Amino acid sequence: MGGAIGALLRFVVGQQVAFPFGTLSVNILGSFLMGLGFVYLTSRVDDRLALLLMTGVLGGFTTFSAFSLDVYRLYEAGRNIFAVGYVGVSVLGSLAAVIFGVLIMRVIMS
Repeated sequence: MGGAIGALLRFVVGQQVAFPFGTLSVNILGSFLMGLGFVYLTSRVDDRLALLLMTGVLGGFTTFSAFSLDVYRLYEAGRNIFAVGYVGVSVLGSLAAVIFGVLIMRVIMS
């Protein structure tokens, strides 16, 4: 159920942004929300609800497979430098978003 909700939200967000930035935006936003949720949900709510929201909704919202396909499509179109940059921005941006979400929620909860 959570995965279906996340996938629907990903579709809605992805339709608002041009290729390949839809996937990039949902992955970075989802990573930020995962950071917030990790701190809050794991300390304040039932484990099953945390699992539904983090693994289900956010797991369905973010997408590694679409990211991989986006990179391949860029490579196939001869946009190799853009593809490499897209990988870097996606990975580093998502990691930074998780860290930022964790830090923000820790400040809020302290």
